[in-house]
Amino acid sequence: MAWNASTDDSGTVKDYRVHEGSAVVATVTGTTATISGLGASTTHTYTVTARDASGNESARSASVTATTQPGNGGGGTPVAANGQLHVCGTKLCNKNGKQIQLRGMSTHGLQWYRQCVTGGSLNALATDWKADVVRLSMYIQEDGYETDPRRFTDLVHSLIEQVSAEGMYVIVDWHMLTPGDPNHNLSRARTFFAEIAQRHAARPNILYEIANEPNGVSWNSIKSYAEQVIPVIRAQDPDGIVLVGTRAWSSLGVSDGSSETEVVNNPVNASNIMYTFHFYAASHGSQYLNALSRAADRIPMFVTEFGTQNSAGEGANDFTRSQQYLDLMATKKISWVNWNFSDDHRSGAVFTTGTCAAGGPWTGTTRLKEAGVWVRDRIRTADDF
Repeated sequence: MAWNASTDDSGTVKDYRVHEGSAVVATVTGTTATISGLGASTTHTYTVTARDASGNESARSASVTATTQPGNGGGGTPVAANGQLHVCGTKLCNKNGKQIQLRGMSTHGLQWYRQCVTGGSLNALATDWKADVVRLSMYIQEDGYETDPRRFTDLVHSLIEQVSAEGMYVIVDWHMLTPGDPNHNLSRARTFFAEIAQRHAARPNILYEIANEPNGVSWNSIKSYAEQVIPVIRAQDPDGIVLVGTRAWSSLGVSDGSSETEVVNNPVNASNIMYTFHFYAASHGSQYLNALSRAADRIPMFVTEFGTQNSAGEGANDFTRSQQYLDLMATKKISWVNWNFSDDHRSGAVFTTGTCAAGGPWTGTTRLKEAGVWVRDRIRTADDF
């Protein structure tokens, strides 16, 4: 979209906001905006407002309405092929009700490795890696969100737009880790997800991961937290899938000596949700693998984080055990995201040290560690959309 420049009696127009209904879908400083990640054959009506340096906002412009082009079956981007996702039974299904599996990458903490998440690296994920989904890992503590909520919220907004422009799904990861009780950040989570859902509700490609790895806390406490955050999202985005972390670092309780039965027998009171499971192949053997297998037959599961190394993302790669997990997830249509899309020193970071500072190259395998080569190959063999 494009519009004529606005003027202000102060002489300065700070930015423009593009609205779809009550949602703000883009904020730009120029007089053009691109709204990406829209479903095929859908109609959208937009208006524009201008804001001055003091934050005063103009009346809305005249509206413009457009309809996106028809889909092309299984072709195009993952979002073009699948549209708005939903949970059907224990599976993830696309707009046509087909069971699908998404495969992709998680960023490292955005407070540390923002330089690894660029237009070039995201384009490489979409076109060279052929990824379906990107997980935006926003830590809450550890120099993250709580230090500057406005800056980190705006960063996530911007990255959602960039991932959407590449036609991939995006997981907004509320990366709570320490302290392990998600209720410690309940008020922050409600504020953050209300704004994210409000601005991006019109997009068909957003998934909300509301608690990364709860730990040292009961399943009942996690469930209570989820049942207070999910309505905040639903008030703005009734269709978006919500991903709920499980006990003991999203191990379905296995790392605390429990099992998936605590979730199966006492599920979160909400619809269109999935439960998360994390594994690191060199540390998490058959007990974890079997729990995931059993759980996937009873409740909707999504592996939002895994590595081929030990639980710290370090050490030797166990590709044999990793492939056992991937084979199971392919058989049961469990979507997965690998940790992590950065160049940190750990063996689990896909890029060699210095790649991000150098701005790539992002494509091919010349700057990939052993784990990076392995996971890229498996992301590239996509599900049949």
